[in-house]
Amino acid sequence: MMERSKISRVGRKNQVYSEVTGARIVAGCVCLNGTKDKVLMITSSAHKDRWILPKGGVESDEPNYETTAQRETWEEAGCTGTVTQSLGVVQDMRPPKEWNTKFRKQIESSGDGDTQEIITHPPRSEFHFFELQVDQIFEEFPESNKRQRKYFSYTDARKELLKAKRPELLEALERSGIKRSYNS
Repeated sequence: MMERSKISRVGRKNQVYSEVTGARIVAGCVCLNGTKDKVLMITSSAHKDRWILPKGGVESDEPNYETTAQRETWEEAGCTGTVTQSLGVVQDMRPPKEWNTKFRKQIESSGDGDTQEIITHPPRSEFHFFELQVDQIFEEFPESNKRQRKYFSYTDARKELLKAKRPELLEALERSGIKRSYNS
């Protein structure tokens, strides 16, 4: 059973980064109810009007990504459960917060000789997602004073992740076993 802390881990001194791309390694859960027709989402700490999935940075003292995903889900969403499957790796390809022009390059288009600018950059984060069947939801949890949480249908969760401009989180939802009812 996962140990439930009373406070969230903070800071990035123990964060793990990809040796290949330099991307921050992040783990999280798509938290489904028992009938798999709802997903538990939380408000973003940066944008209180946006709903996202619980996730956070992998730390060097954690044995695996699943442990991180469950810890972050406890800290941010106040729920525990059973991991039912890995949803694989999703690259966060949004431009870096501090844009660096060294990632820009020109390529020639085929045919008429015009050039087209292609912007390339490494992933901002490398997400490792897991599907979690929620077993318990607790009133008191480390970030209960900072975040709201709510169950959403597939359709509404999809809308919220699009509104939040989080395609990498939407990809994790799409990979999950949530029932895709298109009615709210």
